[in-house]
Amino acid sequence: MKKVSILALHLGYGGIEKAVATLANTLCTSYEVEIACIYQLQEEPAFQIDPKVKVTYLIKEKPNREAWLSALKQVKPITFIKESFYSVKTLYYRKKKMASYIKQSDSDIIIATRYFLDRSLGKYGKATCFKIGWEHNHHHGNQRYEKKIVKSNQKLDALVLVSQDLKKDYQAKLKTCRCVYIPNSIDDYPEIPSDLTQHHLISVGRLSKEKGFFDLIQIFEKIVSSHPDWKLDIIGDGREREHLKSYVKEHHLEDSIIFHGFQGKEYINQKLLSSSIYLMTSYTESFGIVLIEAMSYGLPTIAFDSAEGAREIIEDGKNGFLISDRDQEKYIQKVEQLMDSQTLRQKLGTNGRKDVKKFTKEEVGKIWFDFLERGK
Repeated sequence: MKKVSILALHLGYGGIEKAVATLANTLCTSYEVEIACIYQLQEEPAFQIDPKVKVTYLIKEKPNREAWLSALKQVKPITFIKESFYSVKTLYYRKKKMASYIKQSDSDIIIATRYFLDRSLGKYGKATCFKIGWEHNHHHGNQRYEKKIVKSNQKLDALVLVSQDLKKDYQAKLKTCRCVYIPNSIDDYPEIPSDLTQHHLISVGRLSKEKGFFDLIQIFEKIVSSHPDWKLDIIGDGREREHLKSYVKEHHLEDSIIFHGFQGKEYINQKLLSSSIYLMTSYTESFGIVLIEAMSYGLPTIAFDSAEGAREIIEDGKNGFLISDRDQEKYIQKVEQLMDSQTLRQKLGTNGRKDVKKFTKEEVGKIWFDFLERGK
């Protein structure tokens, strides 16, 4: 049986981490799978890992970015020096332990999930090993980041991209590394979709600026006056949470906008099942797996086309709506159009549910197995 190692930063909450867990659980049916993880942020992984998958943590130290930033902002020189020293030490061990793991690995296939892990794999991976980079982030026109990815993957055998646009982009710049498109997948395809009768809008994600939740709240604020019986459920946590909650309170929207905080898979699934429209207002989005999850429950979706990943999932007017130029008035029009017509919600939702079958873990798993079996 071939052995596959997946190099990860951590197994906490995050889109990359969820993708790692899903892939490991898929591959362990045919391969011996190990996740080599730098940090152990919590006692158990945030996402379920099959017992057949071996998880190895490489260092005891944990990242201290928040503590370092706090010492810097509060102008605490002694604490800042201590946290800086700890940070340098942690980064040193991170690099050393990962290099050692790669050098000693007996895996037939190694998949790296961050650009600095790609670099280590290219430098220390054995010639007999199938060395793969797996890029989840979109460069969003950031040439500096794009160059990092190109440079980090030049010595790898293949680079897996989660969007067709990224595959074309990087293949034009990577001459010695083959670029392959493999989308992310959903864990489950629900047997029963939402009946789309509940007056609930929903959005799920990290509460950070790039996700555009402040825009979402302002959009809903303009809608709720004419549709007072509708509610907006926001599931997720992040740095912007208190700022967003303060705005909601100041504008007397507490009865209409509900913050659920971070929640697990079952909770989110139940909320999707009892919702009627999914809203995304991200400025950027590499793939938008949450859109696929919403569509699997038959929810029509709306997103700004600035979220690159949404453009590969939503077909405007068929399974949802894509709004150009971050035009909030156009976004509001489409939300209200769906609110006012259950027939339209059913039409778009049914189409979306059919479209996302190609993103099930079974279908995406076939692509991964075919790719890995073909090798270099």
